[in-house]
Amino acid sequence: MSERRPAGGRLWRALGPGIVTGAADDDPSGIATYSQAGAQFGFTLLWTMFLTLPFMAAIQIISACIGWTTRRGLASNLTRVLPRPVLYLLVATLLVANTINIAADLAAMGEALRLVAGGSALIYAALFGVACLAAEVLIPYHRYAGYLKFLTLVLLFYAAAAFSVNIPWGEVARATTLPQVDINGDSLLMIVALFGTTISPYLFFWQASQEAEESRLSHRRTLSADESADAFRSISADTWTGMLFSNCIAFFIIVTTAATLHSQGITHIDTAAQAAEALRPVGGPLTFLLFALGIIGTGLLAVPVLAGSAAYAVAETFKVPGSLELPANRAIGFYAIVAAATLGGAALLATKIDPIAMLFWAAVINGIVAVPIMIATMVFVSMRENAQRLGLPVWLLVLGWLATALMALAVALLVLSSL
Repeated sequence: MSERRPAGGRLWRALGPGIVTGAADDDPSGIATYSQAGAQFGFTLLWTMFLTLPFMAAIQIISACIGWTTRRGLASNLTRVLPRPVLYLLVATLLVANTINIAADLAAMGEALRLVAGGSALIYAALFGVACLAAEVLIPYHRYAGYLKFLTLVLLFYAAAAFSVNIPWGEVARATTLPQVDINGDSLLMIVALFGTTISPYLFFWQASQEAEESRLSHRRTLSADESADAFRSISADTWTGMLFSNCIAFFIIVTTAATLHSQGITHIDTAAQAAEALRPVGGPLTFLLFALGIIGTGLLAVPVLAGSAAYAVAETFKVPGSLELPANRAIGFYAIVAAATLGGAALLATKIDPIAMLFWAAVINGIVAVPIMIATMVFVSMRENAQRLGLPVWLLVLGWLATALMALAVALLVLSSL
């Protein structure tokens, strides 16, 4: 569809919200979760990265198509499916989880910069928070999206880190294709955390809202059947690329930490910065530097996505006008939510709340909260009038329901293992 993506453009120009969403999935909180998976379990959980790929891609494509077709975000559309009190609870939980995630990400960024350059990690974290907030408020979406897309390239540091150490690729291949894992409370908790990190509710809201922004910026009124098919193919290609990129980077993080930390008996990592520091004597200064710089770059990408997705969800739920495309004086309430999430996360760093605990449990909370949101999303797209309007293929709907069932099963197993 020429209105959405320039025809004949290069691959880079064809990528948009999908690649940014996928890259934001590998935020410092996610990096810590993947690092802990590699350190604690070695290569044994690598299979989860490819198991989750089709399911996370499916639910993201569905969310994106909802935003693109309706020109409204996910929360606005889910008001037709969920009772208001339930939606309020889910959005409030999302806001809390995102704020905690922002705090953990800023802490990891500040600590990573301290490891590289010295100085105060707390001051660095606060400055990163202010910089991310200023960028979201002062830069219009159509320009800001390009900067976010450029930041996705920092994730290549983690691929480079994997190839900077000695990897037993035969063992990696076996662990990836022939899953072998002891089912116990620890492994189930880690699997739910990995699922909650890769299939995160804030990503649903973010990509739906960004596709709605793209749709509104196109100034199109209606689409022909051919144009709708082109739009779906464009969204699908963008999203599959972003999710594949995201999971490949997560795969390399697990491989790197498993081959270095786990093999040396280091089986407990609390933060991404701690993983980077532990890698310095084991993997060498280059691996350490790549890992640390990646933390900072992914944080600069993820913090605005976390704050922005929370703002879109809250604003749509309570019908507060707002958009990243609008200047601050025309969307005061919206940007107040962005500021509250970002600065609230930064403020948590000054308390005695342990960012290490926040970081991991935010991923677990995301895994649990994702289930009702995914159920509501799938019910919405399965309603007859919406199904006709969206025109989603059957295979995508099947994958969406399977993704929902997978997340529900993982959470149920976690609960049962805790009884």
